[in-house]
Amino acid sequence: MKSEWAIGLMTGTVLDGNIDVAMIRTDGETVDEFGPYALMPYPDGLRDLLFRTFDAARAWGFEGPEPAIFREAEIALTKAQSDGVNAFIADHGFKASEISAVGFHGQTVLHAGPREGKRGNTRQLGDGAMMAQIVGTDVVFDFRSADVAAGGQGAPLAPVYHRALLKRIGAGPETAILNLGGVANITWCDGEEMVACDTGPANAPVNDWVRRHTGADMDVDGRIAASGTVNETRLTELLRHPYLTAPFPKSLDRFSFLAEMAEGETLEDGAALLTAFSAAAVAKALDLLPNRPTRLVVCGGGRRNPTLMREIDRRTGTAAVAAEDVGLRGDAVEAECFAFLAVRSKLGLPLSFPTTTGVSQPMQGGVLAPAATA
Repeated sequence: MKSEWAIGLMTGTVLDGNIDVAMIRTDGETVDEFGPYALMPYPDGLRDLLFRTFDAARAWGFEGPEPAIFREAEIALTKAQSDGVNAFIADHGFKASEISAVGFHGQTVLHAGPREGKRGNTRQLGDGAMMAQIVGTDVVFDFRSADVAAGGQGAPLAPVYHRALLKRIGAGPETAILNLGGVANITWCDGEEMVACDTGPANAPVNDWVRRHTGADMDVDGRIAASGTVNETRLTELLRHPYLTAPFPKSLDRFSFLAEMAEGETLEDGAALLTAFSAAAVAKALDLLPNRPTRLVVCGGGRRNPTLMREIDRRTGTAAVAAEDVGLRGDAVEAECFAFLAVRSKLGLPLSFPTTTGVSQPMQGGVLAPAATA
């Protein structure tokens, strides 16, 4: 298959105010070349609009008509991300005609995996046809709905890309990839065998805790958590949550685990507790894998939190190394993933698998919005 340039977009559920934009050259099976990567800031006001949309989504809970704010936010974020892509292409000397596709994940506002025999639900905001008009490229979007409709978890979708990265760095079953976003997910492979799941929260609860108490967006460098003391008795109780020992595949919403887990603690001790919980949840997930890895290659924003990384080392008994230490781009992996998935989608290759999302057979996914033709 021909290797082509594709662009991927990702905005995580921690809402850091940026669009991750990354380009790779791929045939949908291997990563042949890493292209440019950039963080493109959202325009003023969009982040606040998305926070209000999250609140509306939680109140809605997939019951009844969608909140009107969904469409307002969808238009605003699609325009912002489309403008970001156009600026990115121009900044790096490419033309839209040189891009096979843009993988437009959109903004997840609510996600629920299947429970008690009922299918799950998922909602990402993003108008692919609108982006195709603005950018002038094929756009692949709505990556999760087909999997959910087939009875899958709809997440995580990164494993097939993680497998390509593990092959690229020559890693075997001793190594897994751990992504630390709002939620954490892990991928373990042994040749073509691939197992993945959401392990638990990563950055979301502690970010929410710090925002509530200080107004800051996050615990920068884990300094607040580092100055606190983990209530180990309380942590042990939190680790009895049934999700943590449930078999894979399994997935979470950004609000499945909340900052309220630390209610009653001081700012510092609460941050320490929530950070330790995220790390200990990873340890629980490792115990479920066919073989327990000894090394974790960590990507996503959480790898920049030295307190979280130390807790992962200590509580998992593995060597947690940043993606950059093995030649990968830790901030770019999620955006790269959706470039990769866009190419796979166009080629009709599967995006999700029985051991990653729980579908009965490998599933294609994504919706193609073709480039506008004159």
